[in-house]
Amino acid sequence: MAAQTILFDFTVDKERTTDAKERQEIAKLLRQELEHIFPQLNLMYQMPMEHGYYCVLSENQDTIITMRIFQQGLVTINVEYYLENGKEPLMSFDTAPSPFAFENIQYGPTALPVCHKGGPAALSPSIINHITFTFLSSKRLENTIAKKLKVTSGQVLPTLKRGAVARYFPSSDERIIEYDIDSLLYEARSPFQKIQIMHSKTLGNMLILDELQNIAESDLIYTETLMGRGNENYEGKEICILGGGDGALLYELLKENPKHVVMLEIDELVMQACNKYLNSICGDVLEKRKGDNYEIIVGDCVEYMKKFISEGRKFDYVFGDLTDIPISGAPIGECWDFIRTILEHSFHILKSDGKYLTHGNGTSCVESLELFEEQLRLLKPKVKFTTSKAFVPSFMEEWLFYQVSLA
Repeated sequence: MAAQTILFDFTVDKERTTDAKERQEIAKLLRQELEHIFPQLNLMYQMPMEHGYYCVLSENQDTIITMRIFQQGLVTINVEYYLENGKEPLMSFDTAPSPFAFENIQYGPTALPVCHKGGPAALSPSIINHITFTFLSSKRLENTIAKKLKVTSGQVLPTLKRGAVARYFPSSDERIIEYDIDSLLYEARSPFQKIQIMHSKTLGNMLILDELQNIAESDLIYTETLMGRGNENYEGKEICILGGGDGALLYELLKENPKHVVMLEIDELVMQACNKYLNSICGDVLEKRKGDNYEIIVGDCVEYMKKFISEGRKFDYVFGDLTDIPISGAPIGECWDFIRTILEHSFHILKSDGKYLTHGNGTSCVESLELFEEQLRLLKPKVKFTTSKAFVPSFMEEWLFYQVSLA
């Protein structure tokens, strides 16, 4: 069950939309074409606009359609209705006949009685010649309107499905991605964030934090690129993970026979959720919390790093498995202050030949990645860094990772 939203966008010569009479002609044409699909359409509301047009149409108060004409030449139509489970949608996206198209028959020059029995197969060839079927296709409607309006450009989006199950999440550069999510397995709000575990037909279970994809069962490549598997030697090494609440990094590092790994995670609820729904990527580490060569500590990683600094404790590797690099035009604000604090403290607890490994952001976020690299260059003592990248299935984009060491 979900609200179905179908969006049409057209661009016409703006000389037509700046003229009040032309706008009325455009609105009349749009309504006529909509009435072919929604024959009981009624005008519910019109807003007087000096340089544009806006109206609300309704069919049986179940389907609401809004139309707007902008003086700049943009024409939009939004169709919205609620679809119950098991019901056919009002409009498909493809241009092939829908299985119920034969219930919507328009007659040609010769008036013919409605055939109630036998369906299309019962119609004789002579009758077929006089019948045009109304295919309930949003693409067909878009093509028809585009031709009759003589638009500069036009498009219709696949139906947006909005309801209890979220399907749309942003890419790193804030494009909308639709996922094949079919169920919400877990949802809670901790003192720190909103936590969701959703199931995707192709990606498996996914961890979503504050409406951002974090990791899915499909994403081993993310963890392996973060840890530089095959390039870094973790055997006998002491390691500190900052964050890492999904447990995937810890689980994979323990396969490399380290001397000891300490993981500092602030959100208990994240670990509980991942232990239950993502144990294919974290094993039993989030359940046990402690073993011969690892320990998970629930707490603020910054406070524990301060404690390690005062104790003189050093690590071969520190992983920043925390927040992504912010998308911003300048390195200012709370998130950037937190990143600088993490970097400064990490190099205080690293051995002189140690490495700080972290994820950055999508490779399309060039400006924000450059800002992060600028922060690395400002660190004292000086550091050097390399990068690696991988296409992460649940992110549906290429991600950049950093390997930072003292210069």
